[in-house]
Amino acid sequence: MTTPQLPDLPIFRTIAAAAGALGQPAYVIGGYVRDLALGRPSKDIDVVTVGDGIALAQEVGRRLPGRGKVTVFKNFGTAMLPTQEAGEIEFVGARKESYRAESRKPEVETGTLEDDLARRDFTINALGLSLNPADFGALVDRYGGMQDLATQTIRTPLGPDVTFSDDPLRMMRAVRFASQLGFDIEPDTYDAIVRNKERIKIVSQERITTELNKIIESPLPSYGFKLLFQTGLLHLIFPKMAQLYGVEKVGKQTHKDNFYHTLQVLDNVAAAGGDLWLRWAAVLHDIAKPATKRYFPAQGWTFHGHEDKGARWVPGIFADMKLPQGEEMRMVQKLVRLHLRPIALVKETVTAAAVRRLLFEAGDDIDRLMLLCRADITSKDHERKARYLRNFGEVEEKLKEVEAQDHLRNFKPVITGEIIMEAFGLKPSKDVGELKNAVLEAILEGTIKNEMAEAWAFLLQQGAARGLRPEGTSFHSPV
Repeated sequence: MTTPQLPDLPIFRTIAAAAGALGQPAYVIGGYVRDLALGRPSKDIDVVTVGDGIALAQEVGRRLPGRGKVTVFKNFGTAMLPTQEAGEIEFVGARKESYRAESRKPEVETGTLEDDLARRDFTINALGLSLNPADFGALVDRYGGMQDLATQTIRTPLGPDVTFSDDPLRMMRAVRFASQLGFDIEPDTYDAIVRNKERIKIVSQERITTELNKIIESPLPSYGFKLLFQTGLLHLIFPKMAQLYGVEKVGKQTHKDNFYHTLQVLDNVAAAGGDLWLRWAAVLHDIAKPATKRYFPAQGWTFHGHEDKGARWVPGIFADMKLPQGEEMRMVQKLVRLHLRPIALVKETVTAAAVRRLLFEAGDDIDRLMLLCRADITSKDHERKARYLRNFGEVEEKLKEVEAQDHLRNFKPVITGEIIMEAFGLKPSKDVGELKNAVLEAILEGTIKNEMAEAWAFLLQQGAARGLRPEGTSFHSPV
């Protein structure tokens, strides 16, 4: 493992000069140093000074061309300074912390550099680089962080029971760093997570979800979820997902383990470049299978309706997780509800009507849906999987063909409810809804085009069948 080197940026020399003028030793500490050692890009620079962090930030700001604007957070004893060459730099005084059992918010007091390093979550985040003139750029590694980077190990600087009991969110962070970096959690550290997992209950849902999202966005998110499951954390923070685990058997008939299937789908979506919300759709696509699982001797295990029940659950899950309730949630809900539809088309003759209906319902999310459904083909039977993928390719080609011809993505029928009410002198009613739906179905089936002339003639025909006639001479056909 290569010793991290400070980039040759003037800002670091400016900080060193300012720290020297104030007589306050200063160091770059934490994730920025870790990422330098790993050769990873990093934009978060934290500067710790043995003294007043706010005063150091203000002194650095005074020395920058144009005088840098310092934002002070007095309650936290920190200051933020934006720079052109290194982005935002946070300044804080070295501190030590003590915790009460019922809270993860520490009582903070001024400390030494050793105190500050000891309070860090993991050894790989307790690395520092000196910004002092006498040893500028020298590595500070009190807890073997470089060795743990070399062995790809997540380990706490102090005893892990102390670290996790003090701040239980660090258990989630251990899993997150392991998942992001592909590292192992050191055995004693892992065992401490298992022992202290119940402490996660004092952490706010927002903080838990932030870490969970980072796990979901990992290169191989299944690794993080397996750690969450094996430590018991998943059962506490996301019980519905933990309930996917396991296989039931009646005679020789079993079903696949839906937990590991979900993780494979999630990994497939991640490998295809899916964003956070498409990955959430992968996590939730089979979430209602345990609730819909039934056994029938003639059929074996079934999960009928799991897509609809799962879609109904999505708003509640997003609310519980403190995830957005707007467009992102609605997109995930739609994908969960529709995720079987393209697969069903693979199994049968691909008709233009079925494709039109799918395009209409999926709208602008059709490409996301198809990516999710392709990721959902996880059969271990290689011949069967290859056959499904070939057939799936035919569905995708048909989708492109129908979309190019009919432009059905997010289309709106030319006949609206207002037109129907004006045409027949109706108020909002069951008749209006049924007529509107009849026009929509005719368009999707290809019986008529989504053009006013054909749709209007069809509407009059449907109205006549119900004993309705265009009302009055004042009404003018929209044709």
